[in-house]
Amino acid sequence: MKKFDKDRLILAVGGPVLAIVVAVLLTSVVLVASGLNPVQPYVLMVEYAMHADIQVLIVNQAATYYLAALAVAVGFRMNLFNIGVDGQYRLAAMAAALVGASVTLPGPLHIALILVVAMLVGGFWAGIAGILKTTRGVSEVVSTIMLNSIATSIIAYLVLPAQFGEQRGNNLTTGLIPESGWFPGIDLGEAGEIYGFTAVAALCGLLYWLVLNRTRFGFDLRATGASASAASASGVDARRMVLTSMLISGAVAGLAGMPVLLGDAHTYSLDFPAGVGFTGITIALLGRNHPLGIALGALLIAFLDKASPTLDYNGYEKEIATIMQGLIVMAVVISYESVRRYGLRRQQQKVGEELAAEAAAAGEGDGTGPKNRKEVSA
Repeated sequence: MKKFDKDRLILAVGGPVLAIVVAVLLTSVVLVASGLNPVQPYVLMVEYAMHADIQVLIVNQAATYYLAALAVAVGFRMNLFNIGVDGQYRLAAMAAALVGASVTLPGPLHIALILVVAMLVGGFWAGIAGILKTTRGVSEVVSTIMLNSIATSIIAYLVLPAQFGEQRGNNLTTGLIPESGWFPGIDLGEAGEIYGFTAVAALCGLLYWLVLNRTRFGFDLRATGASASAASASGVDARRMVLTSMLISGAVAGLAGMPVLLGDAHTYSLDFPAGVGFTGITIALLGRNHPLGIALGALLIAFLDKASPTLDYNGYEKEIATIMQGLIVMAVVISYESVRRYGLRRQQQKVGEELAAEAAAAGEGDGTGPKNRKEVSA
């Protein structure tokens, strides 16, 4: 039993750990080839991250990344590649900001309205790709990439002053959300404030795990992702599961912009964070679609983002962190395949050992085992 647990642990953490180690080694090779110290950048970033204010920034950034990665992971569990999380998240944030700035309600109702709008818009935008896939067989990869571009154009149009936007200097915004729509955070004094929505992100991770692993719907979703034909044969409507998964993925993507919108910016503007959805793909892969693994991956990528500026002040390019993130994506694919093959070899070895043990036991029982043959020869 202990041996089995050891193998299961290796299969669970081997891929991510191997990917990070490979990424660090390859980044070090790049540094050496550039004539730079291969260790000093990591030391500088770790030292910089020891400051309390930087740690707050890392946690806040990780909350956004975590929700984006959960949205991607929902699709992955259905064998769907939702590349449109970035467009879904930005369009949802913009719509939620517009609605939030245009109404005044009591605090809890105001926040609830903003969240509902964000989830509905995100789900609707992802649902378009789901409908195209289930009715016309259009790949969700192609449709979501195209929908990202369409979402960008829609946002650029709606934030124009002639539509719903406001000119603030050289920037265009959707207007400021009243304080009743702000999500309260955790004030740490000089270190800053941790977004209160970070707790909601953690609850979303718990809900994600419970639904996938403790409900019939989660079982059907995982079964359909593993084999749509087998799931259909057992009575599961595979098309409905595809559409439902895309809707849920989009709804979670809509929440990804809420930590920044409700905890810091309180408006949507042209400099609202972009590329979050693509980072979520990296984190979901690194975390193997498990909520705990995704949390660790989100913290790692957020650390690289927020600690890298110190490199500029110490003779290194901060793009080193970007290089490492890209290498992690490449290494994840290779490391997971290596771990998968290791798991298959171990499984085959275990089956061989069990068969050998059964054969030996059967031989002793019918008098043809080694011990009995020795007694006969004597």
